[in-house]
Amino acid sequence: FLPSPPSLPENKILVSQRPLLTVANKSATLVCNYTYNGTGKEFRASLHKGTDSAVEVCFISWNTTKISSNSNKEFNCQGIHDKDKVIFNLWNMSASQTDIYFCKIEAMYPPPYVYNEKSNGTVIHVKETPIQTQEPQSAIPLWTMVAVTGVLAFYSMLITAVFINYWQKSKKNIYHQSDYMNMTPRHPPHQKNKGYPSYAPTRDYTAYRS
Repeated sequence: FLPSPPSLPENKILVSQRPLLTVANKSATLVCNYTYNGTGKEFRASLHKGTDSAVEVCFISWNTTKISSNSNKEFNCQGIHDKDKVIFNLWNMSASQTDIYFCKIEAMYPPPYVYNEKSNGTVIHVKETPIQTQEPQSAIPLWTMVAVTGVLAFYSMLITAVFINYWQKSKKNIYHQSDYMNMTPRHPPHQKNKGYPSYAPTRDYTAYRS
């Protein structure tokens, strides 16, 4: 619950904002409640970072007919004006953006120009996204895959070695069998397909011709 700023004399602006915001999902919503009793019709609200408010994170300006806003390129920020408060929405914040943030409300027109005195600010604590808790979970399946791959590779090499050993033994058996077959006697090449011995005399068929 945010306390409402007390009533002020005319042409004074007072801002109230909560002291601490803890960001766990990289998004923050900072509400700047303000009180103004002047006659201004054109306003500007901005969010500043750091104890010296050196960095303007984003701003929004409005009058009776027009609203405009802009954000620092290093931040994702959008301002929304809603009656007596300005809401700054920040997203995709990083842990390095943890700091104290101040709201500044300005009455731009008509004169006199008025802005609020510096408030106590809001410390926005952006928690680091936990990554280490996810590493063991992702490492378990990886080691499991490595172990399974190693076992499969070992059995594959073992089966290959057994097959090669069996193939070499069967090849030797084939060679032995072929040696036994070659021990059978063979005819000399010049006696193949001869119908009579080489020593038989040749017949003379001319004696029968007359």
